[in-house]
Amino acid sequence: MTALDVVVMAAGKGTRMRSRIPKVLHRLAGRALIQHVLDTAAGLQARRVVVVTGHGAAQVEDALAQSAQASALAAPQFARQEPQLGTGHAVQQAVPLLPDDGVTLILNGDVPLIETATLRALLELCGGETLALLTVDMPDPAGYGRIVRNGAEVRAIVEHKDADEQQRKIREVYTGVMALPNRLLKRWLARLNNDNAQGEYYLTDIVKMAVADGSDVAAVKTDDKIQVDGVNSPVQLAELERAFQLRQARQLMEQGVRIADPARFDVRGRLQCAQDVEIDVNCVFEGVVALGEGVTIGANCVIANANIGAGAVVHPFTHIDGEKAGVKVGEDARIGPFARLRPGADLGPEVHIGNFVEIKNSTLARGAKANHLAYLGDSVVGERVNYGAGAITANYDGANKHRTVIEDDVHVGSNCVLVAPVTIGRGGTVGAGSVITRDTPAQALSIARGKQVSIANWKRPKKVKLPPIPGPG
Repeated sequence: MTALDVVVMAAGKGTRMRSRIPKVLHRLAGRALIQHVLDTAAGLQARRVVVVTGHGAAQVEDALAQSAQASALAAPQFARQEPQLGTGHAVQQAVPLLPDDGVTLILNGDVPLIETATLRALLELCGGETLALLTVDMPDPAGYGRIVRNGAEVRAIVEHKDADEQQRKIREVYTGVMALPNRLLKRWLARLNNDNAQGEYYLTDIVKMAVADGSDVAAVKTDDKIQVDGVNSPVQLAELERAFQLRQARQLMEQGVRIADPARFDVRGRLQCAQDVEIDVNCVFEGVVALGEGVTIGANCVIANANIGAGAVVHPFTHIDGEKAGVKVGEDARIGPFARLRPGADLGPEVHIGNFVEIKNSTLARGAKANHLAYLGDSVVGERVNYGAGAITANYDGANKHRTVIEDDVHVGSNCVLVAPVTIGRGGTVGAGSVITRDTPAQALSIARGKQVSIANWKRPKKVKLPPIPGPG
């Protein structure tokens, strides 16, 4: 196979975004626009990827380097375009990084939804010898370079500002994606000039050069406009976001997932669903989320990096964020409403976590319950534990975290503080309002609170009116 080099153009200013953030770093489905492009390019197994930066170059390069490091992948190479003198000038900056052999695939960092299969078709058309273009028919082609043909043969790409009246009627346009042999790319780039309405060096001019040299120029047309839509404004970004999310929702529904309203559904990562999953409105899934068979997700939940077992119910307004450690929810568990599961929460089967309960870095065994207004951090909770309303584990001493162990069949009363490190013995009961600082025996009732005192005929203090505070001087 011919070696493949990928050049991603990411130097544009993106004036219409009206933002200090470089355009290619604006996010779609939770990832930077250019990261979508790079992830797709990774599927082509290119020998190198070169990103051409310009506006906000340092910010773009730093963001991509950090992303590669976080994913344990090789960072792309960078070529800077300063000043920005057109698309041809941009690719010229990458030329020193491209060997003479192989094929270059040129992509755009603000066209995030191009698919690997489409690019493979383009590379197959190129075949290591031909200049191959990706085109699409646009209902309104204003602003795009028109594909000028002589019969089936491509003869030129004419930019909108340079097109005559007849050429502007052409609906087939260039998408900004092309593939061609490196040796031909270098030859034609060296001959570019800026004799046009924009005074820029157009990459598209190499089509005329190819025709003049007698080289083959071919085009493959996609009928999927979303794949080649670029982002130039917040409006376009929002439109593409919704189109992408609707496509993801449709794919899941075709697999049997019941989504209450596809227009109010967002996946910003990867969502895997088993059979008979139900998802209510306004739910957001981030990172990697797996939902087991028969899972029900209530309205307005945000779930990130979690594995939720079969039959579990996540009630509305629940926030689950596993970050790197992940969150596990066992089969037939009940979570929420208004619950929060943080990194390291590992809930066994039939666990109940109720309203305004927060779990962090804790394991709860089968049938444990914390139904109201409670906190469990750095804890190991046994089977069938009942953890009362308002109870908390005091797991942090201001410098270090400590672990709380609550053994099987313990009952913790309301408004208790368990000061870690501490173990509550099997089958024990902690009386309401207790502050427990030492381990408790199994089967014991442990109470640690002040003795109740009632003072007869107590009179509340009366408010005293204070004199005004004198002003300066």
